[in-house]
Amino acid sequence: MQLGQHAPASHVIAHVSDTHFGPGNAAVYSNTDPAAYLEATMSRLAIVRPDAIVFTGDIADRGEPEAYEAVASIVVDAAAEMDAELIWVMGNHDAREPFAHRLLGRDTDPDEPIDQVFDINGLRIIALDTTIPGYHDGELTPTQLGWLREELMTPAPHGTVLAMHHPPIATHLQLMTIIELADQHLLADAIEGTDVRTILAGHYHYSAHSTLGSVPVSVAASTCYIIDPAADPRGLRGYDGSQSFDLVHVFDDRVVHSTVPVQPGRMVVDYPLEALEHVAAMSPEDRRENFAKASVDIDSMVMVDGDTLES
Repeated sequence: MQLGQHAPASHVIAHVSDTHFGPGNAAVYSNTDPAAYLEATMSRLAIVRPDAIVFTGDIADRGEPEAYEAVASIVVDAAAEMDAELIWVMGNHDAREPFAHRLLGRDTDPDEPIDQVFDINGLRIIALDTTIPGYHDGELTPTQLGWLREELMTPAPHGTVLAMHHPPIATHLQLMTIIELADQHLLADAIEGTDVRTILAGHYHYSAHSTLGSVPVSVAASTCYIIDPAADPRGLRGYDGSQSFDLVHVFDDRVVHSTVPVQPGRMVVDYPLEALEHVAAMSPEDRRENFAKASVDIDSMVMVDGDTLES
C-alpha cells in the first residue's frame, strides 16, 4: 500500500549488535540480562518480519562455545519462523573457531578472517571480519580489501550493504579511539564508485551515523548495555538501559535507518490497524483534510479501547 510519495521498501533488514552473551545465558556487566533483551528483540522482530537479520559482532562476551549455543537457541528458530536470513559478523569479543562452528556450521582457520557474501533477493550483503585475534581494535588486511574490490566489480541488482563490527567513522570518546578500525581511508578507497549503499557496524554501544567518503554509515547500539555518548568524553560509562536495535529499510533510491528500543516505554497513544484501511479508502484530498489539517483532532478519530473509528 502506498499513501505517500515513496513506494514501499524493497528490503527490510534488522540490524542487531553486541549481544555479549556469557555461557549458558550468564549475566554479564553487573548483572545485565542479555538473554532477556535478545528475546525481547526477537519478539519485536516477529512483527516486522525482516528479510534478513544482521548481527554485527560481539555475539559472545568472551568467545565461549556455550555462549554461541545460547544465542542460537533464541535466534535460529525465531528467524526461520520469520523466513529471515541470518547473517553473523565477527566482533572483537568473539572467537573465530567457536563462532564458525556454532553459528555457521563449519570449521575455520582461526588465523583467517571470516568474510561472507549473501544475496537477499538481489540485495548483496557482504559481512567483513575486522577483528584482530588477541586485540580489541580492528583492521581490514590488504588481502581482504583486494577481495572486496574484486567482489564489488560486479554490481548487484539492488546494490550492496557492508556489515562489519568496527565502525569506519570517528568517535568523540577518547578511549574508544584506541580500539577503532585502522586505516579507514583504505576502505573508503576500496568502495568509492561501487554499488555500496550503506555500511552497518556496531562496537561502540551507542547509535551513531556518519559517512565514509560518499557512503552512509550506521552504527547500531547494543541489546546488552549502552555506552552513554553524552557522558564526559574522557571516560566510558555503560548503563543497563535504553538497549536498542535498528531497522534498515532499503528503497530504490535511498536507505533509511531507524533505531528501535528493545523495551518500549508506557504506551500513550495507539492508532489501530483498522485506521490504515479507513484512511486508504479516502481520496488523497480527503486524507489531507481529515488527517493532515492542523484543526482536525486526529485522536478523536481513532479507536481507543475497542471503540470504532469515526467516519
